[in-house]
Amino acid sequence: MNPEQERVKERIATELGRGRRRSNGLTLDALDDDGLQAQHSPLMSPLIWDLAHIGNYEEQWLLRAAGGREALRPDIDGLYDAFENPRNERIRLPLLDPAQTHEYNERVRREVLDVLDRVDLGSAVPTPGGAVDGTGRSLLDHGFVFHMVIQHEHMHDETMLATHQLRRGAPVLLEEVDPITLLSPPATDEAYVPPGTFTLGTDDDPWAFDNEKPAQEVYLDGYWIDTRPVTNAAYTEFVEDGGYHTQRWWTPEGWRWRTEREIFAPAFWTQEGQGWSRLRFGRREMIPPQEPVQHVSFHEAQAYARWAGKRLPSEAEWEKAARFDPGTGVSHPYPWGTEEPTFDHANLGQRKLGPSVAGSHPAGTSPLGVQQLIGDVWEWTSTTFHGYPGFTAFPYREYSEVFFDDGYKVLRGGSWATHPTAIRSTFRNWDHPIRRQIFSGFRCARDADRD
Repeated sequence: MNPEQERVKERIATELGRGRRRSNGLTLDALDDDGLQAQHSPLMSPLIWDLAHIGNYEEQWLLRAAGGREALRPDIDGLYDAFENPRNERIRLPLLDPAQTHEYNERVRREVLDVLDRVDLGSAVPTPGGAVDGTGRSLLDHGFVFHMVIQHEHMHDETMLATHQLRRGAPVLLEEVDPITLLSPPATDEAYVPPGTFTLGTDDDPWAFDNEKPAQEVYLDGYWIDTRPVTNAAYTEFVEDGGYHTQRWWTPEGWRWRTEREIFAPAFWTQEGQGWSRLRFGRREMIPPQEPVQHVSFHEAQAYARWAGKRLPSEAEWEKAARFDPGTGVSHPYPWGTEEPTFDHANLGQRKLGPSVAGSHPAGTSPLGVQQLIGDVWEWTSTTFHGYPGFTAFPYREYSEVFFDDGYKVLRGGSWATHPTAIRSTFRNWDHPIRRQIFSGFRCARDADRD
């Protein structure tokens, strides 16, 4: 085995282990069987479904597709097919119980590590259905299919955290001591992004998904963008100024959603006399004013931006602010450059159960002076999810393509619950504009000609 393959395999094995410890910590180690098998919200799956789905996805892609091995449990493929079974119906399926799920996942993982040890990451393994990406990449190039599975597990871990947030009952997730970080608020509230081209997307990141490709040069006029996400304090001003009762700030669709659902504040907020509290993983606490607001929908973010005399950035504007260095003309994988994220750079990986206060992690500041673009809260953009020109589905249409141009809005940057392996400046998330259980916030932008 050449040294590069050995290095990649060691990294893959390490990340597979980290992902599974996290998944088990959110399920088998956190709740009893009843809690795992219950449906805590019609918006979410039973936690035990997510855990077995993780194992089944890993079996299908790493044992069968990449390893060429026989199926271990073909009888359960249909149970854990996310597209065949809506979340609110999964509770009625004959799912594996917690003990069976643990046994199945452990068996899959043992065989996966054997495949990893034996496989040639430079070999051309055909994709089921014959799909290839725009560069002709196969499943094993640079370990892509292993990276895909690692990210998939961490994405479901973040989904599990959303389920825990919706779960009623006593807290079960422990709060770790908040690491001491530097606090250096930006000198200005906005940063100017000059007109010009930058590289949107990527062609050469081995962890990147199909919807991040192909890379392209995009021209944008100059604009201003907030140097930090909108905070709870700022959003409270909108609430207390009657923002939820003033129709002109809302689109017709957003106003209809707000009135039909009787929405008057972000999800999990409750008015307490002259202040506001929130429910966070079973704990009731007063709203910390300087944290980025989270659990707001696209409609709420858009209404706030209009109230503030601004707008939401497009995803191209967000990405340029996050990765473009005007001094060199280079677009980097992260706002701070090429180094993989540490806690100095960003609040990621469930290190704490919420965002860091505004001005934290100054080492993660972009060359344009914009902070906290990675981590803390997913940020809504104005863009409807679509494929870039030249898009090719890889390795399966259901990851991205089936969601294009169907009203889903793009979110960028990751949250405190997003694992570092599952985020970068080019990463694109998407969801319905009414979603609030996700760890979503936003920042605003405005046109430069409005100075």
